[in-house]
Amino acid sequence: MASVARITTISSRSDVSFEDAVKQGITRASETLRGVEGAWVKDHVVNIKDGAITSWQVTMEVTFVLDDAGAAVDASSD
Repeated sequence: MASVARITTISSRSDVSFEDAVKQGITRASETLRGVEGAWVKDHVVNIKDGAITSWQVTMEVTFVLDDAGAAVDASSD
């Protein structure tokens, strides 16, 4: 059986670490998207104030498999 996946970009920020930002982002994406199968950390940035890191931020490409449920919809029928 073949599958089709989609990729969406998300950003997540943590006051703790890059790892925590990734975990929070994946947890939140999994609450909204079904079939999350992987993620690629595309970018990571620290935010600094007065010489100290205030937060860690990541931008991720999240891959999820599209549902097979439901037949194709005929847009011409109303």
